[in-house]
Order: sequence, then structure tokens, then C-alpha cells
Amino acid sequence: MIRHLLISLVAVAASPFAFAQPVAVYGETVWTGTSQGTISDGLVLIENGRIVSVGPASTRVPAGATEVRAQWVTPGLISAFSRTGLTEVSGVDDANDTGAAGSAFSAALNAADGFNPDTTSIPVTRLDGFTRIAVAPQAQSKLFGGQGFLADTSGLTGSVFRERAFAYVVLGESGAQLAGGSRPAAWAALRGAFDDVRFFAARYMSHNEGNVLTRMDALALMPAVKGDQLILFQASRASDLDAIMDFKEQNPALRLAVVGADEGWRVAPRLAELEIPVIVDAFSNLPSSFSQLASTSENAKRLAEAGVTVAIVNLDNDSHLARLATQIAGNAVANGMDFDEAMRALTTAPAEIFGMTGLGVLAPGARADVVAWDGDPLDVTSAPSAVFIDGEAQPMESRQTKLRDRYRTIDESQKPMAYKR
Repeated sequence: MIRHLLISLVAVAASPFAFAQPVAVYGETVWTGTSQGTISDGLVLIENGRIVSVGPASTRVPAGATEVRAQWVTPGLISAFSRTGLTEVSGVDDANDTGAAGSAFSAALNAADGFNPDTTSIPVTRLDGFTRIAVAPQAQSKLFGGQGFLADTSGLTGSVFRERAFAYVVLGESGAQLAGGSRPAAWAALRGAFDDVRFFAARYMSHNEGNVLTRMDALALMPAVKGDQLILFQASRASDLDAIMDFKEQNPALRLAVVGADEGWRVAPRLAELEIPVIVDAFSNLPSSFSQLASTSENAKRLAEAGVTVAIVNLDNDSHLARLATQIAGNAVANGMDFDEAMRALTTAPAEIFGMTGLGVLAPGARADVVAWDGDPLDVTSAPSAVFIDGEAQPMESRQTKLRDRYRTIDESQKPMAYKR
């Protein structure tokens, strides 16, 4: 007989189940991210960490399955760019591993070495439906920030599932400052670094260093230069994006994506033609710098309509508030972006950009990252009622919810003495 699980913050947090048994997740609306589209009154069946079937609510489920009911069901959301888990308190150096301004190394810095799954931002991110995150280092002394990684938001040891998933390079205004004060200096440094890698044997065997990179940096950048690793370029201005696309045409084997791209709509057809995906903050609609003079709230919409693969993220306080990407995607829809495109920007697009096979979709055989919602996922008033990562039910609590529950019903007679004075 199917057991009914009352989905609530308290019930899920206290649940003793690891859900090794089958789980039937019913949704009034099931957004699949596949050719099945959106299913009304649907069912997602989970077993052994995988999705077994996705179909109508009338689908037969195994005896003993745990039942979860929700208004909406979606794949686990994926943050395509954040620094979640690299810092606890951004303004305190001892608690911040996002960058290394004093290091002699750049491209060799492996951000996964600084990841802490116990940071309070991890459960906060998970509670808003994000089950996977792409985490980037911060470039503080050179163009090359280092090596980014992919992780889940379970908060468990071993949640990093792919180290060195991409190389992170800063161009545009920020890159110009890091390289010595101009864009020509930044591009000279980038081309020189690529030459260091290409002529590694000659430069490092005889002189032990290249023109731009240390030996370790050159070794770390080698997969990216060969086209075996994704390079994530940060740039916003249309001319900077054109320069990146020129670089791609000169080096066709490179795998590129762009983060920022505030003026991406101006060069959208070329981005689409070269199949260069972009990771944008759809809230970035003001000319806060000379690289963003043509920014607009319709950037994500126009890019998607041109055929560009678009992922939506929050680039404002990306260490603690990656979760706000759902609100930003909702605003993109309010500014004309198709709803399904906005949902893909939080699921299938990040999975495609970073090669996360079996994630970002609800489909038979896919990994069971599934989120049950109490309303439209892009509505700011909605929230997940249950989150599964690889079929495992996640605790629906964070430091904030614990503080809320502790003080919401506190017994007045049990207050500390300091409160009674």
C-alpha cells in the first residue's frame, strides 16, 4: 500500500528515509525539460537514484513506494556560475577562498581545494531548488582566476563531483585592469599565455618559465588550450564579445562560454552561429560601467530568440545568493522571455554548457535530481516542499530556518536572564 508522506518543512527535515525504496512524486504540473514538454497531473517515479518513468498520474507505481504530492515538479535547478562554498564571510580574509591576490600562481589554482560543503550558503541554495552548482574562482591578480568545479548541494563530504571542470579567464574592463590597464595588454597576456602552453617544452625545459605563466599554470591551462576543457570568459561589452569570437575563429578547437555578456544581444546572431553559450544576469540592465552602456532587461530574451544557449544566474553577491536566479529568470519572463526558455536557462542549458549528462531534465534514466514545489518555480512567493539529489531526500532546513523555529515559539519563561532585565 502506498504510504502518504506529508510534505512540509518539518516533516521532510525530520524524515528518517534515505528513499532507497521507490518514490512517486506527483505534480499538478510537471515540467520535464524534454520533448515531453509540460505534463498536467503527472508523475515522476524514482528508484535507486534514477528516474524510472515520467508520465501521467495514473501510471502504476510499485507497492511500498513513498508518495510526494506537489503543485509543480521540475528537475533540480543548476547554478551555472557562483562562488558558493568558497566563502563564509566575504569581508573576512580568513573565511574567503574565492581568490588569491598574493599568489604567484593563477591558472593552476584549483578552486575545489577551497570548497567547504559545510558553509551556511549551501543549504540556503538547496532550499530554493538548486541541486548542482558550477563554482568559479575569482581573478584577483592576473587574467586567469584558476580552475572551476562542479558540485552538488547535499552538503556532504564528496559533493564535488568534477574538479577542474573549466578554466576561468577575465577580460573586458576587469581584465584590462588585471593585465596592466588596457584591453590590448589583456589580449597580449592571453595570447602570450596560450603560446606558453603551445611551446611548453621549449620554454620550460630550457628556461623553467614562460613569458606569462609559471610552469604549473602552463600545465593547468594545457587542456583548455587543446580544446579538452571548457574556458569560461568573463566579458560584457559587445566589442569584447566580438574579440572573443575572433579568438574562437582563430582557434576553432577551443570550447568557450561567456559569463556576463550584458551587451550580448548586440552580437547575438554571431554568438549563435559560433555556438558560444552565454551565462547572463537578466537583472543587469543599468549602465553601471562603460562595458554595460547597452544593457537591457530584454538581453536574455533577445539572445534566446537568436538561438543562443542562455543560462541565467545571479552575479550580484554570487557567493551567498545564487538562489536568486529563479527570481531573475522570472523577471526575464516578465520582459518577454519565453517561460520554457527561462526554465531551460536554469536546468538544461547549464547542464549542456558544463557537460552534466543526465541532469537538468526529468527523463527515464536521468539522475534523480527532482524538486517538488508549492507553486510556479519562477514566482517569488513559491518555494520547494521537497528536494531530491540522486534520489536522496534532502533536509529542508538551514541556519535561518533553525533560528526561525527556535525563536518563533520560544517559551517566555525560558528566556535567558539578559532578556528579563
